Amino acid sequence: MRKPYRDYRAVLTVGVSALALYPALSRAEQTTPASDKAAPADAASDSNDSTIAEIVVTGIRASLAKSLETKRNNDTISEALTADDIGKFPNTNVAEAMALMPGVTIDRRFGQGERVSIDGTDPSLNLTLLDGHPVAQAIWLYGETPNRGFDHTLLAPEMLGNLEVIKSSEARLPEGSLGGTVLLHSRKPLDLDANTFSGSVSYDYSDQADTGHPSASMLYSWKNAGSTFGFDVAAQHYEEEVNRQGIEVFGYHPVSYYAASNANVQGQVDNGELNADDMVPDEINTAYFQQKRKRDSVLANLQFAPIDNLDVNLSGLYIKENFDNYNQSMYNFMSWNSQSIGAVTHFDRGPSGVITGGHSDATTDAGVVYDNQLRQSEVKTKGVDLASTYQGEGWSLGGKLGASKSDNPHISQYLLEPVYHGGFSWDINKGFEFDKSAEAHDPANWDGTGWMGNNGVFSSHAKDKYAQLDFSKKFDGFFRELLVGARYNQHDEDYGLYVYGGVNKGTLADVGTIGETNTLNEFDVFEDFAHHVQVGKHNIEDWIGASDLDYDNPDPGSTLNNTWDLTQKNAAGYAQLNFANESVRGNIGVRQVHTKTESAAYVIPNNAAPVLPAPEGWWQSQSNTKNNFLPSFNIAWDVTNQIVLRGAAAKVIAWAPYNLMVNQTFLNDTVLTGSGGNPDIDPYKSYNYNVSAEWYFAPQSVLAVSGFYKDVQNYIFITPATERHYNSIKDTDPDSWRAMEGSGGCTADGYCDYSISRPHNEGGAKIYGYTVSYQQPFGGTGLGLAANYTFAKGKTDAGTKMPYQSRNSLSVSPYYEKGPLSARINYNYRSDYLGAGYVAGAQPATTDSYTDVSASVGWAFTENVSISVDGMNLLNEKYFQYQGSKDMPVARYTTGPRYMAGLHVKF
Repeated sequence: MRKPYRDYRAVLTVGVSALALYPALSRAEQTTPASDKAAPADAASDSNDSTIAEIVVTGIRASLAKSLETKRNNDTISEALTADDIGKFPNTNVAEAMALMPGVTIDRRFGQGERVSIDGTDPSLNLTLLDGHPVAQAIWLYGETPNRGFDHTLLAPEMLGNLEVIKSSEARLPEGSLGGTVLLHSRKPLDLDANTFSGSVSYDYSDQADTGHPSASMLYSWKNAGSTFGFDVAAQHYEEEVNRQGIEVFGYHPVSYYAASNANVQGQVDNGELNADDMVPDEINTAYFQQKRKRDSVLANLQFAPIDNLDVNLSGLYIKENFDNYNQSMYNFMSWNSQSIGAVTHFDRGPSGVITGGHSDATTDAGVVYDNQLRQSEVKTKGVDLASTYQGEGWSLGGKLGASKSDNPHISQYLLEPVYHGGFSWDINKGFEFDKSAEAHDPANWDGTGWMGNNGVFSSHAKDKYAQLDFSKKFDGFFRELLVGARYNQHDEDYGLYVYGGVNKGTLADVGTIGETNTLNEFDVFEDFAHHVQVGKHNIEDWIGASDLDYDNPDPGSTLNNTWDLTQKNAAGYAQLNFANESVRGNIGVRQVHTKTESAAYVIPNNAAPVLPAPEGWWQSQSNTKNNFLPSFNIAWDVTNQIVLRGAAAKVIAWAPYNLMVNQTFLNDTVLTGSGGNPDIDPYKSYNYNVSAEWYFAPQSVLAVSGFYKDVQNYIFITPATERHYNSIKDTDPDSWRAMEGSGGCTADGYCDYSISRPHNEGGAKIYGYTVSYQQPFGGTGLGLAANYTFAKGKTDAGTKMPYQSRNSLSVSPYYEKGPLSARINYNYRSDYLGAGYVAGAQPATTDSYTDVSASVGWAFTENVSISVDGMNLLNEKYFQYQGSKDMPVARYTTGPRYMAGLHVKF
């Protein structure tokens, strides 16, 4: 039954949006910048350090003005956000704050921003640095593979003073980015007033989960009277409820796959009802993901300036994140084995050669599967960084030394997987309904008499160690400054999996249930699909906890195929020459990078079944060395006091995700798909070209147009191919294995034909596009607008689409600030884009266009105390993925609107 308050959600959405259009000011006092004039254009050498010292402004207008000041002063083509925009409206993480930046798009697979794309490139091909250094990241989701793309949910917005997105490259910047480099700057105590304090408490409510959680954050900064010593601490406790409900399809097989062993289907082909190449969804799944995320984070800086010329900063980072989650999946797995294929009575053909419905009779060894995946996941990230700069007479010497480590040693999944063996009908959009509904809602008819589940334990560890030395010398004349330096970075990544059997067999009546689910209220589906028997978390814990799991004998195939490690060492040197006169500024430079990659994984001989302990010689190491010469050039011409023209050219490199550089294989034994790596792949290489024209036509205002072109060499394609591998179901679930023999190339020796996707260097790709951005406050009316549009297009040499590239993206953010009230609306749209399938080895899926609307209203009681109310995902947009065409859906999800109410103080 639909929750009563949902009927009023549309009214609430309209109400919040209407309030956001009401005359308003920001959460704190309105502060006008020191000057409404455009920033001077003769600070080319100083623009390399763009950390903003004054972070006291809180008004929307003043905050946008500081962002423009950073953008204009940079020699590169870039975008910027200051502290006020990062930490408010309504940003729960850094990715959300970046959503309004030109050329930046974010993916929302769990309803919030995680990873960012820049100028139409894959998030994994962008580089993010905190105060100039990397932050290690361990995975949190069971079964997910490491990704170089930075997960911006890791950092609380309160930790940052400002951020920049550098779209063109400079020699001084670390290598590894194809689309852009994100520079995150923390607040520094000597830049703030002594005893600066700000804090907030808030309540975050999830409409779909019908629950909320409190959060709190604070910043305290102190320095002595002489501004020679100080410290600051930024801390946050954050909680949120993630509730994702949807419909999934794990893959498709042609009708011929069924007709080969099913006379009913063959008869439909013979009489013309079906075509042999029509595509059949393997199953229709009702997916229900629940998670309470918690994040405790602390970032502290200890800063010394004992003499005028010396600055030393020691920073420490600690983040503890809890990602425990419960994922329920119930699906009619028709291609599972010979029993499920034989049970099909008929298929219904829909448009575009897609089978949209059908019916299956009751079976003994197949039916509807109910996956209960109770997962425990806790990530701890630690880092320490020591940075120092000495300013001599016309020269400077700086250095950086540090390490970052992220560990998730026990990502545990308790899997309970009973089966109902009755008949059912299904529809590709409505799910399935049982022939005997009352029987299917009886827990006693869901059994695991052949196999009931297991306990899998992943481990993920990541570590970065780095050292950097920089020297600069200033000159008189056109060439103002020479920068030279060296940097060493070592990244270590290791990954492992152990799966233990021995879960007690029984029925759901034995396990215990907690009634039925109440999901998919936003979808028109069958009653049996939305409201089915439900197992509680404690039922799973009690049942598997009471089982005698075989911890002495983990499943060999799972361990051998999912255990690997990698070490990548980068040694780089650079030289950069900055130049400037009254109207022209920029830089020219070169960076030389030496990369050595060492990886190791288990390689199982083709004629052997996996065993533990692994025989000598199965653990195999490989290494390769690459050298890359990376020139770069940036120029900015201040045509007038209002107009700036820019151009840039550079050669850049980026590496594939870590798991793709290792000779490892991840298998999904149920659907016979998988993914793997290739240690011989080269890095992406690209010749990037950027231009822009910026018109600062009024105070805090700009109209800018920029263009980009990327000629990518050594493009990495991930293509599927058939490989034979040992299927662990033969050992863990003999009954299911007997039903699988004879289908999918599975033979009595335990081997099956898998579709394995691996990376290869094949040809190149072209990416091009442009952005248009506009920002202006409208005089003294209190009204203002920030908006941008991005067009991006690209194809590989093979004619395939570029991953995560939306052709069109649009952001519009009107605001009003005047008096004690504040209001703002954010509208973000991105058109469809290609992404990875969520099942290992699945074909890439297209994510449909997505619109996100958020709004904020605030009231400032005094200069120091304010309140705010924020609404996110007000349209409750569906996250829809499909394969090839929209007639072949892969996933449809809703996460529901979210609302926050907060109290903010500062002194």
